[in-house]
Amino acid sequence: RALSAGYEILKRGGSSLDATEAAVRVLEEDPHFNAGRGSVFTSAGTNEMDASIMDGKTLKAGAIGSVQHIKSPVSLARLVMEKSPHVMLGCAGAEAFAKANGIELVDQKYFFTQDRWDALQKIKAAEKHRASGEGTSFLITDQDRHGTVGAVALDRNGNLAAATSTGGTTNKMPGRIGDTPVIGAGTYANNQTCAVSCTGDGEYFIRAAAAHEVSALMKYRGLKLQEAAQDALDTVKQLGGSGGLIAIDTNAEIALPFNTNGMYRGYVDPNGNFIVEI
Repeated sequence: RALSAGYEILKRGGSSLDATEAAVRVLEEDPHFNAGRGSVFTSAGTNEMDASIMDGKTLKAGAIGSVQHIKSPVSLARLVMEKSPHVMLGCAGAEAFAKANGIELVDQKYFFTQDRWDALQKIKAAEKHRASGEGTSFLITDQDRHGTVGAVALDRNGNLAAATSTGGTTNKMPGRIGDTPVIGAGTYANNQTCAVSCTGDGEYFIRAAAAHEVSALMKYRGLKLQEAAQDALDTVKQLGGSGGLIAIDTNAEIALPFNTNGMYRGYVDPNGNFIVEI
């Protein structure tokens, strides 16, 4: 559905910016993904979301961090880009801006899903066992901790865009903000090179400036997209982080590297074929 939402816009001649926002909104509305409706829980049992979007044509970007009542975080990020002089807004200020501009706010109950709550309890139980010095048989998976969603697109006018949205990591400290809303870390788009959206251990993606690194390797070292994307992800791994990214360049070449057990990913090829992989 997310691929269809974005592709239909591009097929009609719409912008890559509209396409990435539409694709991410679909994922935010699906409780199976860690963004919007399906966001994971903080250590305090609340949901806090981050999102960003970037226009490769103008290098304009918008981001929001640690919001608790925004139904579609990516749309608020776009509003920050288009209706404010800022790039990033966070917490209560972001929500006040949303309310003033007609963005839908919802009660925290909207974000409750049993699977996410159970994942929090599993991690808390594992921490309790470790703290007591007892052994633990709890298996904590990437699925329990991560699940950021994102989209990248190239439109018929040659413009690139990227958008990313997340609930962060399960059991994170309240107020923690990861790489998703940090332009150049979790999201980046530049018509000269590529558009990138990242997922994984956010702190390491920030330290590696991973999304921008892909672009920089293409621009300054002349690397092709696939090599640049893998190189940037290797840097994240060298720092101790895991995750993946999706990227597209001006020639419609794509890269989907990851260093985890799997990464839900999909794309539409130049012939309009839908490819989805796990």
